[in-house]
Amino acid sequence: MSSELLSVAEMAAADRAAIASGIAGEILMEHAGAAVADAVRLNYPHGRVLVLCGPGNNGGDGFVAARILKAAGWPVRLVLLGERSALKGDAALMASRWDGPVLLPGEADFSAADVIVDALFGAGLSKPIEGKAADLVQAANTSGKPIVAVDLPSGVGGDDGLPRGVAIRADRSVTFFRLKPGHLLLPGRLLCGPVALADIGIPPAVLGDVAPRQWRNDPENWQGLLPRPKLDGHKYARGHVLVRAGAQLGAARLAGRAALRIGAGLCTLAVPHAALSQAITPDALMRTEAEGLSGWVAAMRDARRNVFLLGPGSGVSELTRQCVLAALRQRRAVVLDADALSAFEGMGPALFAEIRSPCVLTPHDGEFARLFPDLGRLPDKLARCRAAAERSNAVIVLKGPDTVIAAPPENGMAGRAAINDNAPPDLATAGSGDVLAGICAGLLAQGMPAFDAACAAVWMHGAAGQEVGPGLIADDLPEALRPVLQRLRR
Repeated sequence: MSSELLSVAEMAAADRAAIASGIAGEILMEHAGAAVADAVRLNYPHGRVLVLCGPGNNGGDGFVAARILKAAGWPVRLVLLGERSALKGDAALMASRWDGPVLLPGEADFSAADVIVDALFGAGLSKPIEGKAADLVQAANTSGKPIVAVDLPSGVGGDDGLPRGVAIRADRSVTFFRLKPGHLLLPGRLLCGPVALADIGIPPAVLGDVAPRQWRNDPENWQGLLPRPKLDGHKYARGHVLVRAGAQLGAARLAGRAALRIGAGLCTLAVPHAALSQAITPDALMRTEAEGLSGWVAAMRDARRNVFLLGPGSGVSELTRQCVLAALRQRRAVVLDADALSAFEGMGPALFAEIRSPCVLTPHDGEFARLFPDLGRLPDKLARCRAAAERSNAVIVLKGPDTVIAAPPENGMAGRAAINDNAPPDLATAGSGDVLAGICAGLLAQGMPAFDAACAAVWMHGAAGQEVGPGLIADDLPEALRPVLQRLRR
């Protein structure tokens, strides 16, 4: 499945570019409707189909699907929201090719259907679904019948995955050419069901003009940049991660272990004197005493320590803030997680003013709201993550089941962004984020660019979670990176 994600506006531009290249709009609509009909025929037993058509091109796709299914011998009933005479363009043309009755919304009999096709509204719906349309959506959702959605379930925003009032809860969806952000962002992903991506004849070359800036997080986007040990290399050539630890070393140990497993040549925990007697595993994970700010500054003087990781187990304190600022002033790569973010609650500008070198921030929603209180209220996760990256000049990893990774703007253009969808729910456990931060730091230490390192870290973190499966605890994740890395290198 191709990894570009198209916004609603970008998908419309792709359609226009395809038509301008000589592909008739009605051909695109025929192919789209045929893909929907195929999804019904291939996934459900032969039975009665109720097609719900809306007043736009989504409805036109529904007319095509209804005609093809009827020609294949499926009993089809079609309901149109609005007047047939109000249909325009290709949708009107496809309605004229339908030779069956067109029912009013009040005539929809959901009990007489075995499968429902939702072709009411497309991804660009800008206002809440109300009135007769809302009644149809509610009736479909409560019917207990499987629903196949055209493009996206009606009511789900293509750019943000958010419902516009009520929304269809589909069992599966069929979309065209490329996925949209709303297919991956929650709650849209939950409302879509499995998504089939259909080729309807839009040439991939149109992407050059559309120039999307967001992708599904997939190895094809960063695998070529993944570090590989060189035959003539040595441990310092693979980078040295310095982790600032607090009085309890558990979180820092998890992060350090992950940094080593992902390939960093060395990793050292900078620990206060009181923690020196605590056991550290694995044996390859080193430690150095770093008492207070002066001890941390001294630990950073070794120029071979090329990445600093702060936050796991650091404590929310003035000392943590000062250590973060001192690390940023070294102008080396920095990863900030957990306490290193919460320590700047209400003080984001002071943090952002010091970010002048590669920096990755890995907040969950609560930490994000502490750093960006105004942006935290925005419902659109992709938009708020992009805005945070622009404001902070850092790569933002906004964690969750639909983690978004965003880079600051480049060359005056909107920053790149990726949406991750491979993380199993088992990853929602204590210490999981510390491991993610360690993976990211380990990749940065080996010279991977910050945005790509963050994307790779998030994907491999999810893949490691899948590798472990049920019963996962954070300690399992660094070990599960080994088979993930082996597969990627093959």
